[in-house]
Amino acid sequence: MTPALQAIFELFIKILTAPLLIWQALRVRKKALILPEPTGLRSGVTANRSNKAPLRLLIVGDSAAVGVGEKTQDTALLGQLLKHLSNYTTVEWDLIARTGGTTTTTMQWLCETQAKSYDAVVVSLGVNDVTRQVPLRKWLNQTDNFLNLLTTKFAAKRIYTTNLPPMGSFPALPQPLRWIIGLRVNRFNLAMEQHQAKRPEITRISINLKLDPALMASDGYHPGTAVYALWAREVAKAILKDYPQETRV
Repeated sequence: MTPALQAIFELFIKILTAPLLIWQALRVRKKALILPEPTGLRSGVTANRSNKAPLRLLIVGDSAAVGVGEKTQDTALLGQLLKHLSNYTTVEWDLIARTGGTTTTTMQWLCETQAKSYDAVVVSLGVNDVTRQVPLRKWLNQTDNFLNLLTTKFAAKRIYTTNLPPMGSFPALPQPLRWIIGLRVNRFNLAMEQHQAKRPEITRISINLKLDPALMASDGYHPGTAVYALWAREVAKAILKDYPQETRV
């Protein structure tokens, strides 16, 4: 099925089930378990005896970027990624992420942040754009503006993005809402993969994982520790592939 037909099919199903979907969405928001952001620093430097230049790292985005579902940053994406990268060199890092972050709001945060140069920027965005029903074309344009900001104001040498998670398997979402959101996520992932292939500074990371509720956080919506670990490992592999080193992950 072509992307255009997928969009038409998705719209048709939404129209047929609109009252139920609206009721389910409101119920999910009312009963959702709200987890706090993990404790820990939002910037720092990891020590390493290597005489190589420090790797300047930025993690930016939404609640997954900030590590919701974990108690501390040590076991979130940031902490687990630093464990891999610090085996190679000193890492100067920043975390600019908040719960509820969309592509637009995150861009606004970055506009208010002092300019700084980064070797690697890890981006986690899109879930909140999907749930807020941002149109696909608008999201692609917003993402382009966001990426342009990273490469200009923050002189990002490499940008690492990840496919949207398999929301069609999120236990926190009831059926058929879960299925409809899953269709939308699949369409957004395909479009973004094709769109970002035109930008040589971007490495898109696909994490092939059959989602099990046991791998999720207690809210049934955010990653669990094992998923953060897998995500961090795949991102680290991609970063270290771009920065030759003696010690591999």
